Amino acid sequence: MKPTDVLVHEHEIILKVLEAAEREVTFIDETGKLREQRIGQMMYFIRNFADRCHHAKEEKRLFVFMHERGMSLDGGPIAVMLHDHEAGREFVLGMVNGLEMARAGNAEAVKTVKDNLAGYIQLLRMHIHKENNILFPMAAKMMTPEDEVRLIAEFEQVETEEMGAGVHEKYHRLAHELMEQ
Repeated sequence: MKPTDVLVHEHEIILKVLEAAEREVTFIDETGKLREQRIGQMMYFIRNFADRCHHAKEEKRLFVFMHERGMSLDGGPIAVMLHDHEAGREFVLGMVNGLEMARAGNAEAVKTVKDNLAGYIQLLRMHIHKENNILFPMAAKMMTPEDEVRLIAEFEQVETEEMGAGVHEKYHRLAHELMEQ
């Protein structure tokens, strides 16, 4: 498996959670209520799997590799991806703050959570499309077989450092559970 294949596979898992999140946005629209535990599980997945693991592989390894091969970090595709990662983190922070306000009895907080969840979904769908169809093919063309082996090993190192050994599968199971609910 190539490094970009690993990232595309992780995108497929993230997209499963985004489908579940879309259903949650619909539920909020229809009922005006938050299912705090479910949204909490989604945020847990997003913060840990999507950001701490997946985005860390991109930011700490793939983007660095591409920069070493001459691609700018300050402009062009990598800069756009980094901006998207930051925008995603802002949406997550909005969800966290919204949930806290909802627990404190703020009636407007339901809308805050819904709007940030919907914004995150839209952002990530476009982001994944850009990476899968533009950035990753560019990266794959830059890689030698030796680069591929090294990046796969570095991805595994990021996983272990960021999440711990063997934790990756836990998030796969959570994504499937969220899809089935």
